[in-house]
Amino acid sequence: MATLPNDLEAYRQTPIFDETTVPAALLRRHTTKAAVWGRICVLEGELVYRVLEPEVREERLVPGRDGVVAPQVPHEVEPVGHVRFFVEFLRRPPAAG
Repeated sequence: MATLPNDLEAYRQTPIFDETTVPAALLRRHTTKAAVWGRICVLEGELVYRVLEPEVREERLVPGRDGVVAPQVPHEVEPVGHVRFFVEFLRRPPAAG
């Protein structure tokens, strides 16, 4: 799975979702925008994070084991029983000048 570059800054975070409130869009193929990274943070339970391209790979996320979403890479998530999680969005800070 991808790793987050060191020079990113968080700029937005979703609400906390559970297995009943996770938006349908997250459960099926979707991507982040260009230059936007995501960090999937599980607070409780377990979540399957599935990268769909260039080949299908799965990772089981639990508290303390975050999922890293690279820009524009198709992916989806799947709750495993009860889960609570949020997604943090990160990008490089604008150049000073």
